[in-house]
Amino acid sequence: MITKNPTRLKDSLKKYFGFNEFKGEQEPIIANVLAGKNTFVIMPTGGGKSLCYQLPALISSGTAIVVSPLIALMKNQVDAIRHVSDSDSVAHFLNSSLTKTEVKQVKDDITTGKTKLLYVAPESLTKKENIEFLTGVEISFFAIDEAHCISEWGHDFRPEYRRLREIFQAISNVPIIALTATATPKVQHDIQKNLQMLDATIFKMSFNRDNLFYEVRPKKDVEKNIIRFIKERSVKSGIIYCLSRKKVEEIAEILQINGINALPYHAGLESSARARHQDMFLMEEADVIVATIAFGMGIDKPDVRFVIHHDIPKSLESYYQETGRAGRDGGEGHCLTFYSYKDIEKLEKFLHGKPIAEQEIGRQLLHEIVSYAETSVCRRKYILHYFGERFAEEKCSEMCDNCKNPREKFEGMNEVQLFLKAVDQLKESQKAKYICNYLIGNDTQETRSYKHDQLETFGAGKEHDFLFWNAVSRQCLVHDFLFKEIESYGTLKLTEEGRQFIEKPYSFKLLKEHDYSSEESHTVIQKGGNTTDEQLFKMLMDLRKRISKEKNVPPFVIFQEPSLIDMTIQYPINLEELANIVGVGVGKASRYGKPFIEMIAKYVEDNDIERAQDFVVKSVVNKSVLKVHIIQNVDRKMPLEDIASSKGKTVDEIITEIEGIVSSGTKMNIDYYINDQLDEDDQEDIYDYFLEAESDKLEAAFEEFDGDYEEEQLRLMRIKFMSEMAN
Repeated sequence: MITKNPTRLKDSLKKYFGFNEFKGEQEPIIANVLAGKNTFVIMPTGGGKSLCYQLPALISSGTAIVVSPLIALMKNQVDAIRHVSDSDSVAHFLNSSLTKTEVKQVKDDITTGKTKLLYVAPESLTKKENIEFLTGVEISFFAIDEAHCISEWGHDFRPEYRRLREIFQAISNVPIIALTATATPKVQHDIQKNLQMLDATIFKMSFNRDNLFYEVRPKKDVEKNIIRFIKERSVKSGIIYCLSRKKVEEIAEILQINGINALPYHAGLESSARARHQDMFLMEEADVIVATIAFGMGIDKPDVRFVIHHDIPKSLESYYQETGRAGRDGGEGHCLTFYSYKDIEKLEKFLHGKPIAEQEIGRQLLHEIVSYAETSVCRRKYILHYFGERFAEEKCSEMCDNCKNPREKFEGMNEVQLFLKAVDQLKESQKAKYICNYLIGNDTQETRSYKHDQLETFGAGKEHDFLFWNAVSRQCLVHDFLFKEIESYGTLKLTEEGRQFIEKPYSFKLLKEHDYSSEESHTVIQKGGNTTDEQLFKMLMDLRKRISKEKNVPPFVIFQEPSLIDMTIQYPINLEELANIVGVGVGKASRYGKPFIEMIAKYVEDNDIERAQDFVVKSVVNKSVLKVHIIQNVDRKMPLEDIASSKGKTVDEIITEIEGIVSSGTKMNIDYYINDQLDEDDQEDIYDYFLEAESDKLEAAFEEFDGDYEEEQLRLMRIKFMSEMAN
């Protein structure tokens, strides 16, 4: 039984948790639970939800049962509670990871009254032996963490959560506290209805997290962008979310080889590896966790400084919950999302084959996340509007990309009025997509069957495209001219304010929306990001000329012009970087590279250049199978025709590959093949030409010999010359 009149809650708070004051609404929530009333808590991540059931459990008679969705989450919560007590028996979890001996210990501690909090998965609660056991012990109350899992409209719906009410009734008639960090009004009602707690006292905190910066970038050069972003925030903790296990592994590996202390986390890993990676992240032995959505639910790490979404989440609830894991201590939190409509199309494919109602819900949730990604409205305002909260965008204080870099505004009074009129004439029976197509005059079978093509507003907006009208619909929603009827999966309805606007329109500024169809890159590299640095190019040309005189070889033997051009773009400052320059390779870099990298390093420092090379993504070594095949078979003196046919290539293509191999600094002896093509005098003639030539260009050689030699013969001799002289 619950203690009815707890004395001095603050004393208990200080005793168990070391805090002098409650945070936000914690105190009235705890008082409500202790008074034996059903309680529904909607509180953003970082608001202190866990304490709302942990403290009343610690000071009440009996054991509180806490339903939690993840084993990792249970372990984390149990460890945290044990730290505030002098006994490990105070909190336990009961799930499939325990041995029979461990299960017996848990039950003994509950029976003897030592355990105040028992964390269970819903699957464990359904087991007959557990229901029978719990029926025979004193239960203080039931707590449901991550309660959004109950609702089909929630972002992480789990069917087993729908059975919780009947299981609770079978065990004990005690109060329930349900807690979630994300619940739209629809989800909230669904949870209460399912748990039969419509009488619950509701505590709903503001969803605004004013320390979080929200940003969406087009999905281009993602790996490079992520590495750059993290390196600019060296040694700060962060989470990167991906939708697939494969992508998690891939990104974690790319980060590791680029010097970032990152670990993967997903359901495909051994449970021991998952636990180890989670602990390493919590203990700051790893800076970044790359994870599927399962990671982070309830994880108590207050100093996560950034959350990156490599893939757009399935819903705004998922997005809000996952970004909410940043800056829980009130400090900096940067929420960066990469968006491409292709990802949405992939997610839509996953809906195929599911029940129709589930497909409709899924599409509606996807529509909301697309609208969020593409909108030019204050992102904070958009999120809060989605959760039923009004917000004045000037309060954002430039804490989202749209407020920091506002889009162009234009007068949209007539367009807004037209859109609202169309909603009205269509008798508030259609979704945004239909209305947009209707306004641009798309004559479909559906339009004709409803006789909508005969209405006054049909085609009245054809001077604009679908994307324009879609943007108008979103901005009408955010400004409360319209609302979405959730029960009918997103049908647009007019608000009273919207009806008044139709009758008496007034000046209304529309924002030009983002266009992600081109997926332009946001990465900006100062000077030389993609163009030749002319000043440096001239300096490198002069250096090459000087060295060529010292070595008594033509300048192109040292480095060819394309290599010098690439150096002015990449600014290599060590031999490893130089070896990655086009046409260089390890051999040539070590032979000729030192004076070049010294000159470039000084130039970079003197001119304060931000190098693209600092953010070049090193990829996992993947030697070309073709190159290896060619080198091995040239060593065996196999004719180039045979090498070509074995790989389905032409001789010309094989010679091109050999040119690339040699220009990168690898010696290759193709004398055996050349001897069949040219006699000794001809070879000497061409070799001497390249020794004196200003350029290695074939056109110049062809002209010099007045067509005496075929292009292929000149190419072969150039390969021989470069291999012997340059490498």
